[in-house]
Amino acid sequence: MNLRSLYRLAGVSIALQVIVSIWGLVQVGPSATVPIHWNVAGEPNGYAPAWIGFLIMPVITVGLVALFAAIPRIEPRRANLLKSGSAYVTVALATLALLLLMHLATVAAGVGYNVPIALVVGAGVGLLFVALGNVMTTVRSNFMFGIRTPWTLTSDLAWDKTHRLIGRLWVVGGIGMFLASLLGRTDLLVAVILVFAIGSMALAFIYSYRVWRTDPNRRSLGGEA
Repeated sequence: MNLRSLYRLAGVSIALQVIVSIWGLVQVGPSATVPIHWNVAGEPNGYAPAWIGFLIMPVITVGLVALFAAIPRIEPRRANLLKSGSAYVTVALATLALLLLMHLATVAAGVGYNVPIALVVGAGVGLLFVALGNVMTTVRSNFMFGIRTPWTLTSDLAWDKTHRLIGRLWVVGGIGMFLASLLGRTDLLVAVILVFAIGSMALAFIYSYRVWRTDPNRRSLGGEA
């Protein structure tokens, strides 16, 4: 799996985050108190010193890149993960883009700008779900990346059909989250998240089990893909 493009863009993202963090610290001072957490209505309900609030996301991003780099090395079904390389990199980049967006919004809010955090993050998460849904059908069976239930992991048929179904739902749900955010409707955003994010996971368990029961080639959990 070629992760060079991921590393390059991750480096750019981390550099941008650090630059924005330094700018924010210059504006308010490292000891100033800034919001770092918001409720679903977009109201701040958690605070920290600026040097923590403005630097925590770059640290998280570095850790996440390290995790994305490590997963292909520890995946038991590595051959399948390598065949899913394009989807893997797409999801990694989409996740890094969301973290960058969240960091920009956090620093802007800490400096004093009136940022609708819930709507900004909701739109970003919606686009992430669209990206996830679009590549789910190309992901091969593995233990680290994808919709992993006992039945998708022991049946290629259940894996493929479940990913096709849930992938479509995630695209629809992601578009719904994005549109609700554009409309400024946090109530609608929460409703869409509950229906499509949580509901799709429950559906994945039920549907994968039903497909698994019809697959004559299902195997034990420790079987090779």
